[in-house]
Amino acid sequence: MIIHNSYPDFVVFLYVHLSQADSSYDPSELAAIKSKMKALYPADTDIEKKLYTAIREYNSFDKSKLNDLFLQTAKHFGQKSDLPKGNVLEAMQDIVRADGKVDQSETKALETLKQLMDITV
Repeated sequence: MIIHNSYPDFVVFLYVHLSQADSSYDPSELAAIKSKMKALYPADTDIEKKLYTAIREYNSFDKSKLNDLFLQTAKHFGQKSDLPKGNVLEAMQDIVRADGKVDQSETKALETLKQLMDITV
């Protein structure tokens, strides 16, 4: 199951997942996501639109299928991505820390995504 047409769109979906891991969209986490998105897209991209599209996709997605989505999409894009794995992982850590606290659910989500990246990228 692959729902993203590009690796950057998939990465933003992962960022949204991390932001939502503690069951809230914290404004500082959303600001961090927007900041990180600038490195993913050309300068003329509507970052707000991309972010809120990803949030809507995430909110409407069946959460019981997330692991399958993450694994299949990561395998699909695999080595084709132009983004170094370390940059994506660093951005994920920054997003989790953006609100000044790291919830246990955020730590778990981050560890799961790190393992996924190690397996597929």
